[in-house]
Amino acid sequence: MSQAGSVIPVVTVDGPSGVGKGMVTRALTARLPGWHLLDSGALYRLLAVAAQQTGIDLADAAALASLAPNLDIRFLESEEKQELIILNNQDVTRLVRTETTGGMASRIASIPEVRAALFDRQRAFRRAPGLIGDGRDMGTVVFPDAILKIFLEASADERARRRFNQLRELGVNARLDDLRTEIIQRDERDRGRAVAPLVPASDAVTIDTTSLPPAEVLAKVDELLKSRGLI
Repeated sequence: MSQAGSVIPVVTVDGPSGVGKGMVTRALTARLPGWHLLDSGALYRLLAVAAQQTGIDLADAAALASLAPNLDIRFLESEEKQELIILNNQDVTRLVRTETTGGMASRIASIPEVRAALFDRQRAFRRAPGLIGDGRDMGTVVFPDAILKIFLEASADERARRRFNQLRELGVNARLDDLRTEIIQRDERDRGRAVAPLVPASDAVTIDTTSLPPAEVLAKVDELLKSRGLI
């Protein structure tokens, strides 16, 4: 990394799906005005969607790695202040957030060639005045020199319940038991992969959100930001 890049601060928020990473990163963008946001999980989801659209087999490591650098990706904000994800000039926000897409992303994220192809793209999001990195290996692999590393966790039962409620609000039918099984299987893939497994960095602060209301989680985050002199 260049000297200029090394002085740009980064805050990382890692953890599996359903632990509250989105809530925390949204709060961080409000508390750290002007900072950029990297939703690294969305990059893998977008690559999975693009592979499907172009007929690439998700087991074809070389083809996926070639596709990754050429994706036309934009993260926008709607009039309602909701995140919009644009892929090749198409709004794929809802498609990217489905359980099916999440499962595909978890599969391709275990492929070393894919992770290497997206590595530089992720690092390029580091721009002044700072970056908030949301993912699974932000603090361990992509930004090991981050000024603050947060790792969120929660029980599989609680995460399945949260996802079930989210889908119900969107009018999507789902079975709670199926969601719990998918979460456990995805966790096993993410934690067991040989490259960049899902683990907290040695210097990360872990917050278990299972039984914490959002206000308490954010209060802990504020304490961490104050301890690093960020707010």
